[in-house]
Amino acid sequence: MSMTTSASVPAGSSTATATATATATATAGKITDRLVEANEQYAAAFTDPGMDARPVLHVAVVACMDARLDLHDALGLSLGDCHTIRNAGGVVTDDVIRSLTISQRALGTRSVVLIHHTNCGLESITEEFRHDLEMEVGQRPAWAVEAFRDVDQDVRQSMARVRTSPFLLHTDDVRGFVFDVKSGLLREIDPA
Repeated sequence: MSMTTSASVPAGSSTATATATATATATAGKITDRLVEANEQYAAAFTDPGMDARPVLHVAVVACMDARLDLHDALGLSLGDCHTIRNAGGVVTDDVIRSLTISQRALGTRSVVLIHHTNCGLESITEEFRHDLEMEVGQRPAWAVEAFRDVDQDVRQSMARVRTSPFLLHTDDVRGFVFDVKSGLLREIDPA
């Protein structure tokens, strides 16, 4: 089964809109089936790599969930090299601290790499998103959207949250980056 993605047709074209609509209609309800079929093919050739849950490189990467970020390829990583923690914006939330704490204290990671990116969806929404949800469903979400306007500053805030967490054992090797979705390059952010 072949799929059309937003990356395969120029944005804003009538072809892109028509293709996206047709694809969504044709594949509605079938995406999970496609993923399960792909897993069956993967499993048919799978051999146990003999690894445990401890990352070989002793690093945890926190990144945005954006579909344009292929972290393993972008960072030259292989299966078993790192822990990958992803969420909207790559923001260091309480749950990210929970995952990093387990990663460090139970599974031996020592370094933390934070990756935000250009053209992030969190730059185009506000905390008003929570209010809109409350109006729609009748309950205000307990979580913050963590929207931002300055990606560099948000990376700095995430670095500070990691470095000041009392739960983390290793906060001396925490580095933050912005991934450029057009060039594929990382740009390191000075924490100061």
